[in-house]
Amino acid sequence: MKPADLIIENAAQILTLSPGENALKAEEKLGIVTNGSIAIAKGRIVWVGPDHQISQQIDLSGNPPRIDASGKIVLPGLIDSHTHLVFAGTREKEFELRLQGATYQEIAAKGGGIKSTVQKTRQASKEELFQVGKKHLDQMLSLGTTTVEAKSGYGLSTKDEIKMLEVLRDLDRAHFVDVVPTFLGAHEIPPEYAGKKDDYVRLVIEEMIPAVAEKKLAVFCDVFCEQGVFSPGESRRILEAGKRCGLEAKIHADELTSLGGAELAAELGAASADHLLFASDKGIESLADKGVVATLLPGTAFFLFLGRYAPARKMIEKGVTVALASDFNPGSCMTPSLPLITTMACTQMRMTPAEAILGITLHAAKALKKEGEIGSLEAGKQADLVILDIPDYRHLSYYFGVNHMWKVIKKGIVSWEG
Repeated sequence: MKPADLIIENAAQILTLSPGENALKAEEKLGIVTNGSIAIAKGRIVWVGPDHQISQQIDLSGNPPRIDASGKIVLPGLIDSHTHLVFAGTREKEFELRLQGATYQEIAAKGGGIKSTVQKTRQASKEELFQVGKKHLDQMLSLGTTTVEAKSGYGLSTKDEIKMLEVLRDLDRAHFVDVVPTFLGAHEIPPEYAGKKDDYVRLVIEEMIPAVAEKKLAVFCDVFCEQGVFSPGESRRILEAGKRCGLEAKIHADELTSLGGAELAAELGAASADHLLFASDKGIESLADKGVVATLLPGTAFFLFLGRYAPARKMIEKGVTVALASDFNPGSCMTPSLPLITTMACTQMRMTPAEAILGITLHAAKALKKEGEIGSLEAGKQADLVILDIPDYRHLSYYFGVNHMWKVIKKGIVSWEG
């Protein structure tokens, strides 16, 4: 019998996300155990199953601590697979301008948008950025997020991109939440390279990516493939340079225009293609064929009043693995709340509550290539889980605007309590 150093027992529902191979519908894929227990040892799950079986599977003679989850729901720790976690300054004035009719592109053309955050982030010290990032991670943890992908992209010089990534590394070491770093030097063309985009692309490829890879500061390389930013050809060159240096590809694709970003993600075998509001039918099919995760960001479409959302239902019906993420950033989606994102996914993209939960757990883990470690509650996996004070898992999306988290457990440690 296996030993344990923490037991969670009497849970009304445990969503294991480990249903076996015959599950086809999202609701079946939740792998729900009713009246269940979880045994944890040394930060890993050692057993999940019905309450009445635990004494036959786990050595309880050492009287391990127990958490009584009666009437509550247990989920895998939530995974936010697309964020811009660290930045200086906020852009509430631009929010007001959009309310008065200005578009995101018009604001950017007048020096606002990403470039305004770049200016402030370049001026900020590492300690200032660390404190901002820590505050954001504290908020995310309280809302159930236990792993977060975080991008650079507000430095846009070799020195400042490395500064951002070093802050992300320091946050990962210091905080309960695991931080998965992504290099996004190709987020925008910085002001000093106005009219010299080719030179900037060369800087990203020849100097930034090798420097980031040498210091082992990123897992992924991302690019904003969009009209007026980086073309599909430029994006391909940047992502291929990243792959040569050992960085997996991600791509901001087809957010504002249909530019073939989804097709490019499939061609390059990217871990994920993100946004995808304007993805073509061919692009969607190519994502399904190549197993590229579609990471949808409904909070951004909502916050920018874009008037449309990514075609989630079409993607799911075509067999695409759909993840959801916050896109937390100061310009286009200022929320760290994945539960709120699931509500938007359900109401605006007609995803079911089960599909939404898959999107912020197992599918999000796949978008980070970490599904062997996190995203489901199975023996051997990291003991990242959340206990929610709700009677049924559907309340996560249905009963919105309230923090339902009761306890957040990271690597077997209670790291936040409501």
